[in-house]
Amino acid sequence: MEGQPVPLRQRTTLRTGGVPTLYVEAGTENHLIEVVAEHDRAAGLLRSDGTQKIDNPSAWHSVPTASESSEQGLLVLGGGSNLVVADKPFSGTVVTDTRSDLLVRGHDRDGRVLVEATAGTTWDDLVSHTVMQRWSGLEALSGIPGTVGAAPIQNIGAYGREIGDNLVSVRAYDRLTGEVVSLSRRNLALGYRDSVLKRSLHELEPGGGRTWKNTGRWVVLSVTLELDEDRLSAPVRYGELARTIGVEVGERAPGDEVRAAVLELRRSKGMVLDPSDHDTWSAGSFFTNPILSKRDADEVLPFKAPRFPVQNSDRDPLEGKVKTSAAWLISQTGFEKGFGLTPGAQARLSTKHVLAITNRGEATSDDVVALARAVRDGVEEHFGVRLEPEPVQVGLTI
Repeated sequence: MEGQPVPLRQRTTLRTGGVPTLYVEAGTENHLIEVVAEHDRAAGLLRSDGTQKIDNPSAWHSVPTASESSEQGLLVLGGGSNLVVADKPFSGTVVTDTRSDLLVRGHDRDGRVLVEATAGTTWDDLVSHTVMQRWSGLEALSGIPGTVGAAPIQNIGAYGREIGDNLVSVRAYDRLTGEVVSLSRRNLALGYRDSVLKRSLHELEPGGGRTWKNTGRWVVLSVTLELDEDRLSAPVRYGELARTIGVEVGERAPGDEVRAAVLELRRSKGMVLDPSDHDTWSAGSFFTNPILSKRDADEVLPFKAPRFPVQNSDRDPLEGKVKTSAAWLISQTGFEKGFGLTPGAQARLSTKHVLAITNRGEATSDDVVALARAVRDGVEEHFGVRLEPEPVQVGLTI
């Protein structure tokens, strides 16, 4: 159904965003696909038979982007938690998948339960359900805002775990071909907060000859995960979490205890949504942790800078690379908790965690962008490391 054209700031956790031309709530898979396909036809991206208007996909330089083909845009909106949206009117279609279904698909050859969740399902509702069912694997990802459909795009992760650890496949609508496809974990080429789904937003090769901007080439319909049927969690990989629970790194603990500890830690950092707490009016961690070669890390990072082992990526081998802490770099540059560009600034770093940019009530998208640029540029000037924004940028560039 079509909803009221309210500003997107009412549908995003950072509380920014203008009024869309059209807002649609899709309650079925077919409806969701129809809305996306109709937008693409109206934008001149599809022929009437549903096929893409690309005669020579290898001629990437000559193919217009999805946003250049029409003034209209398309935004498939989940929980609105990983977005920075411009306050100007959004000249296009916003569609939300309202489905929230979960289906047990049986077991794999190793005896793990296969669970398929529709894209509109709230991520933490899924995690809570799996913990209650004593299905192990997702408990460390408790409290992450957003929906199941957004999770593989970003390869969400926290406390030493990523969705990729349990991901089997993604069922998606391919806007390039007009077909519903199944993408295996290998197809998704997962990396640190990255996937081929995300890269199709801005890169020509995964986009099939064009970039797709606000919503990528593939619209996620459902996600299938494999989980152990065990009341104990997956091995705890993160030191802070292990200390909170009272176990050693690598040990396991009851899944419900791990979930409770993760929620406690996230709340202490303003990372669990609370309408009454402006520290949670954010897009979560605003910058990804930089991954550097060991040589670059030795050259630009002081000895005391955090250095973490880097999990191997499906996209690129990460041997010989080091991950450091964006939060540490920000703090050491001199940006403190609660920092704002002016005394009365409405966009400020969280008072609980410097990695989050928060809206203190009346911040505009321009305010957020200005603060993000100041932090990014300050860290680069001080350390020679350029921080990369994690949220998707809609109608603006940081």
